Amino acid sequence: MLKKRIYQVLGAAGLALAVGACKTPELVVKNESRNVPASYSTATAAASLDSANTARVQWKQFFTDPNLQALIETALQNNQELNITLQEIEIAKNEIRARQGEYLPFVSLGARADVEKVGRYTLQGATEEQVQIKEDRRTPDPLTNFQLGAFATWEVDIWHKLRNAKKAAAIRYLATVEGKNFMVTNLIAEIANSYYELLAYDNQLAIVQQNIGIQSNALELVRLQKESARATELAVKRFEAQVEHTRALQFKLQQSIVETENKLNYLAGRYPQAVTRSTQSFNELAPLSSQVGSPAQLLNNRPDIRQAEQQLAAAKVDVQVARANFYPSLGLTGGVGLAAFTPGLLVSTPQSMLYALGADLAGPLFNRNGIKAAYYTANAAQTQAVYQYEKTVLNAYIEVSNQVANISNLAKSYDAKAKEVAALNQSVDISNSLFRYARADYTEVLFTQRDALESKFDLIETRMQQLNASVNVYRALGGGWQ
Repeated sequence: MLKKRIYQVLGAAGLALAVGACKTPELVVKNESRNVPASYSTATAAASLDSANTARVQWKQFFTDPNLQALIETALQNNQELNITLQEIEIAKNEIRARQGEYLPFVSLGARADVEKVGRYTLQGATEEQVQIKEDRRTPDPLTNFQLGAFATWEVDIWHKLRNAKKAAAIRYLATVEGKNFMVTNLIAEIANSYYELLAYDNQLAIVQQNIGIQSNALELVRLQKESARATELAVKRFEAQVEHTRALQFKLQQSIVETENKLNYLAGRYPQAVTRSTQSFNELAPLSSQVGSPAQLLNNRPDIRQAEQQLAAAKVDVQVARANFYPSLGLTGGVGLAAFTPGLLVSTPQSMLYALGADLAGPLFNRNGIKAAYYTANAAQTQAVYQYEKTVLNAYIEVSNQVANISNLAKSYDAKAKEVAALNQSVDISNSLFRYARADYTEVLFTQRDALESKFDLIETRMQQLNASVNVYRALGGGWQ
């Protein structure tokens, strides 16, 4: 009666400890916010609420310049960074295979041979000798052993710990795919911006070369006026300095063209070579039209948001995996095969047959600090992923909002710059005429020519910024990867 009572008390205590071991610590779980404003603050209400979205336009339809299209196609095939990312996708895919294999039985085939010589004056040696004498039989001495069979181990995934680990790996694989898509979007945008920058340098170089001719003619005029005592040596030297300054600017632009061409070649994954490009006047290039749609569409169109969303989902599954470590695990082992002390007896069945089957159930009871630490770490990583997701959404919204405002302001700035260039071009003609008839000072001619050159440069710079803003809106909306 007393023994029975002791067993009952011990059983109840063991059950209480087991239940306590399975209890998981309480966590403060943070959930992500998917709310975004109804419209972009810098866009008109009609444009923001329009369902049309430039991000859904394929890049070949958005960029119609055939030379730019050829560059982008080459880059999508040869760009090293993109190819490195593709290999990361393969690595993530193999991680899924590895995780899938963990919750399936591990089966192996094997053969074994060993020999053992037991001392006569040991317990095992004496026992074996007595058995052999009584049964009137002899076994080899030293004793050999030959085995051939199949063996299996399997952790029964009761709590879906292994399946969730595979699920997390699969989600991270999808995140790497979205990361590749985001890289494609950025790569296309970077090539387009560099291409337009190269066109701007070409047009600025043409303007500089044209101005060198104009300034050289003015220099010859002032030299003639000096010979007729209508101008001084100071005026001649000032005009000479202006011509040389413009020539130096020409070489600076040529270096910028070389560097921009090499940047495009690098992005295209090829060694430096001439970049084929449009010869159209840069100011005649119209900015690409964009429709921003609604901010909610960013959640589906932006690859970096989709990537952050997948990483958040994987982090949530990691918490489930870490929680399962508090629960008992069930492992099964088994084996079947043949064994004998001589190879010839291996086929003597059923005497040589062997089999084994076992099961173990174990769970953490004391000193669970390591499991708790992993659990808290997984929850902290999940909270971190929430903040990263919200940060990515906020950044995407601000990028679109900035570029929409930029397009509007640049359009107004370009109109003002165009009027400035027209006025200064007329000023150059007027100042040259007045100087020719000694009705204007040479400094007025110099300053007018300098201001006209700078205004033309600014006009081209503004046009390039307009084109870059259109490209950046396309990138910010998540276009290019579809």
